[in-house]
Amino acid sequence: MLYALPDGLDGCQIGKLRVHKKEIGKGSNGTVVFEGSYDGREVAVKRLLRSHTDIAQKEIQNLIASDRDPNIVRLYGCDQDDNFVYISLERCRCSLADLIQQHTDPSFSDVEKIDVELWTQDGLPSPQLLKLMRDVVAGIVHLHSLGIIHRDLKPQNVLISKEGSLGAKLSDMGISKRLQEDMSSLSHHGTGYGSSGWQAPEQLRRASQTRAMDLFSLGCLIFYCITKGKHPFGEYYERDINIINGHFDLFVVDHIPEAVHLISLLLQPKPDERPTAVYAINHPLFWSPELRLLFLRDTSDRIEKTTETDLLNALESIGHQAFGGKWREKLDDGLVADVGRYRKYNFESTRDLLRLIRNKSGHYRELPADLKELLGSLPEGFDRYFSSRFPKLLIEVYKVMSVYCKDEEDFRKYFIGISV
Repeated sequence: MLYALPDGLDGCQIGKLRVHKKEIGKGSNGTVVFEGSYDGREVAVKRLLRSHTDIAQKEIQNLIASDRDPNIVRLYGCDQDDNFVYISLERCRCSLADLIQQHTDPSFSDVEKIDVELWTQDGLPSPQLLKLMRDVVAGIVHLHSLGIIHRDLKPQNVLISKEGSLGAKLSDMGISKRLQEDMSSLSHHGTGYGSSGWQAPEQLRRASQTRAMDLFSLGCLIFYCITKGKHPFGEYYERDINIINGHFDLFVVDHIPEAVHLISLLLQPKPDERPTAVYAINHPLFWSPELRLLFLRDTSDRIEKTTETDLLNALESIGHQAFGGKWREKLDDGLVADVGRYRKYNFESTRDLLRLIRNKSGHYRELPADLKELLGSLPEGFDRYFSSRFPKLLIEVYKVMSVYCKDEEDFRKYFIGISV
């Protein structure tokens, strides 16, 4: 039945659902998203043509299976009339694409501005942006644990939640597919192939579809977030051909070595060479300052008295990449003078640099006030001091330890999800 809203706009009511006439989004196949309410709760109403009932049912089934996760958009109900199917979904503030655009394009006014810092002054992703990216990965982890492949991950299909602290939720499950039990891939004839520019090469080639296709899209999405809306495969008109040919450029994230490492793995052209979502969510890109520091300290403890030549040689071989061959010149004189009072350090040794970091963090309370001010608070400032001077140290050490120590009890927590 039709009813008049207080502002004079018309809408329709079907059971508990009220669909307002205000349009807030559009999708493929004639899909339109309206403002609405369901049993008094503010919702986003996704209206699909009855001729696309199969898409609606698929989305509903996968949402029912997965929507209790905080990183998946909630489903509140489903209704239909003679012409349309209406899916009532959790109302979010905007999409990830909107959020990035409103913070990079002053003329963008499609949605209400969200006051949040996404990038620091030195161009790094802020803790809030890292949280949003990690929320996306957490949503993928949940879907994949249920055997669901999203198949259409892109910034427009990640929504920013309204309630509480800012969070990201996966949406638009219309072409997602659930794997049959004991299966790892869908048939070559699966329908629904995602969005141009965000599909894995096997999607573009209409090849077998596995969870790995979501990881490829994730690599593009992480790059997009860090670079304020850029794409690793170039401009929109060249992306698909570059994806097919494996031509991507990570130069603009080169100042974040952890991002280069993870994105490079996610964008591997062969699906079986990409990591899992569980690996991605545990990657150093998402580590807190405390965990970053703990890893370097644990590594220093592990190699302090070892005689394992292969491990030591591997760590010493990263010196050029990790700190340019000699690390003394990158440290302040006051710090070097202080450490020199207690022992002699080899300024060309990775082991000695890790020992310095371990010792100074372990005895932070005993440091003179001027050194504490220089190094910053523990762990945030301390981590920032060393990571700004040796940006590649953590990831280079991580790569070595992932080869030699990933199965050891003290290091398993750093390498969750890594392939054997």
